[in-house]
Amino acid sequence: QVQVVESGGGLVQPGGSLRLSCVASGSFSSISRMDWYQQRPGKQREWIAGIASGAGAVYLDSVKGRFTVSEDTAKNTVFLQMNNLKPEDTAVYYCNALIKAGFFEDHHWGQGTQVTVSS
Repeated sequence: QVQVVESGGGLVQPGGSLRLSCVASGSFSSISRMDWYQQRPGKQREWIAGIASGAGAVYLDSVKGRFTVSEDTAKNTVFLQMNNLKPEDTAVYYCNALIKAGFFEDHHWGQGTQVTVSS
């Protein structure tokens, strides 16, 4: 059983920062990639950033320069550092991990963490 859990969301003022964490746990052999998605109120979930095993991070243009993905592979954890937050960044942020277990490779979603940017 694989679990993916996000944390670190909360209420922050415009211009502020937050760091989200995503941890994958359970029985698996490796993580191929981990991605962050943003779901704004009333909108579809949208990919915003990700990092693949052995590769650099990639970003949606709208967050490039403000958001940074990093990883701690030893802890099966990926981080999303969000700086200069704007009200339009208010959303539920989800982590998706592509995980190999035996002969299978599957996507696993976390439950999401709420980020609210408001004064």
